[in-house]
Amino acid sequence: MTTSVEIAAAGLFNAAVLFLAAAGLQLIFGVQRVVNLACGAIYALGAYVAASAANRWGAGAGFLLLPLLIGPAIAVGAVGLILERAIRLVRARDEAFQLLLTFAFVLMFQDVLRFGWGAQPLLLAHPPAYGRVTILGADIPVYNILIMLISITVAIGLAFIIERTRIGHVLRATSENRDMAEGLGVDSRRVDALTFMLGSMLGAVGGALVVPTSAASLEAPIDLIVEAFAIVAIGGLGSIAGAFVGSLIVGLVSALAIYFYAESEIIAIYMVVLAVLVIRPRGLFGKA
Repeated sequence: MTTSVEIAAAGLFNAAVLFLAAAGLQLIFGVQRVVNLACGAIYALGAYVAASAANRWGAGAGFLLLPLLIGPAIAVGAVGLILERAIRLVRARDEAFQLLLTFAFVLMFQDVLRFGWGAQPLLLAHPPAYGRVTILGADIPVYNILIMLISITVAIGLAFIIERTRIGHVLRATSENRDMAEGLGVDSRRVDALTFMLGSMLGAVGGALVVPTSAASLEAPIDLIVEAFAIVAIGGLGSIAGAFVGSLIVGLVSALAIYFYAESEIIAIYMVVLAVLVIRPRGLFGKA
């Protein structure tokens, strides 16, 4: 029983971090129909910037470490505005151009990270000492529980914004029929910029929050892309609910695979992806 709880807790923590990055990817695709491979680069940049801030000011910060991580990560989201301007140049062209451009951003950001922080992974000098709690015999880090709560709060907040607010209505209208929305007075360029910045912020925060449990590294962009697109394939393109459910599935499958045979992690995830696509090609929540 204890082992099962520990595996479930590890899977839920991984899912909580992945959801933030995948939700940003889904939000951008849902509004702009752009498959943003650069989400991995923003995730890694958020991790490095947050780790640097925590190492400089985080000694003895305690629970203040969370805003110290999240604040710089949100600032990194502003980089999304620059990326959106570049992607706008190829938005009307074939999707292959968008994929090539956003993947080029990944390669460029990897060089930027290498130049700024070196090739070695960046660790926190003062990891958070939040303690542990015992749940059904298993010791679970309090920090992991905090991240799960933050992820759930973000999911509820996104659902509320999209379904209940004027901004959400504008986003949905632009997603469904851009020409009609523009005809009704919506500034689609401003909507695109806002969407890309918000999606980038979510990805950067995901990278920042995982730093206390693992190092920021140059491999993070590619690793994140692999897992994020597994989530998107399972949940369906453009669906926030799909990102939430897909993250849970990928997180739990990953934790199970690591426990039983660590080398099978990616294979296990993509076996689930394959099964979902065979049964429901558009994903669990994707539209036809």
